[in-house]
Amino acid sequence: MWLKDKKLLITGVVSKQSIAYHIAKLAQEEGAEIILTGGPGRSSRLTDKAAQSLDPIPDVIPMDVTDKEQIKEVRDELEHRWGKFDGFLHSIAYAPTSCIGGNFADAPWEDVAKSFQVSSFSLAALGSAFAPLMPGGSIVALDFDATKVWENYNWMGVCKAGLESVSRYLAKDLGIRFGIRVNSIASGPLRTIAAKAIPAFKSFEDMWRDRAILDWSVSEDAAEVAGTAVFLFSDFSRKITGEMIHVDGGFHIMGSPVMRPEHTEGEN
Repeated sequence: MWLKDKKLLITGVVSKQSIAYHIAKLAQEEGAEIILTGGPGRSSRLTDKAAQSLDPIPDVIPMDVTDKEQIKEVRDELEHRWGKFDGFLHSIAYAPTSCIGGNFADAPWEDVAKSFQVSSFSLAALGSAFAPLMPGGSIVALDFDATKVWENYNWMGVCKAGLESVSRYLAKDLGIRFGIRVNSIASGPLRTIAAKAIPAFKSFEDMWRDRAILDWSVSEDAAEVAGTAVFLFSDFSRKITGEMIHVDGGFHIMGSPVMRPEHTEGEN
């Protein structure tokens, strides 16, 4: 019961395949009380549906992270229900089709700005709004390592780089003022609804098969990411902040494909 009696806000649950869903499920199993947020339009309905598979079924509060009034309404609702709470998961990203795939430099500023606001700036917007209610708490953001260029990822890669930088500056700001720690998890590729929007996602699977030191499953290893998130929400991580933790099977340290030993018949 690593999260016994903790209260957490979980964003980004849109299906049972979502990384956020696995984190929500494990957080409940480890003793946390959770509330989910649903994005605008169809996204909120998907969150409502996914929530039915959690036990106990959590409430879902609508929240459009581009709307300051909606963020304030969520803050007020959390204060009314909980008074104070212990942390939130930032699992929010969006980019118009012009920003993923195609020619990088051709994306119009209006689409780039929208991508950055939703995928990067929203971490600061939520942190600023919720921090007074979560002194000593923990913020965890889901990332995809932006220190490299990924084919077709384009402006979403730039937004992830922004998210990483925002998390560090936010760790300094909220750590000094509220004792809040802010960390991110750079996951390996996983089959989610968001992944379907990335052209040639199969290439990520191939790269991880060749270069991950530890076997990586795009369909099963969301549970490994969830375990790390639970650790970061727990009191065991109370002196860790400003970090990006890779949960990618060791892919990020390899500069070449892994040369795996060949086993002959009969060898263990």
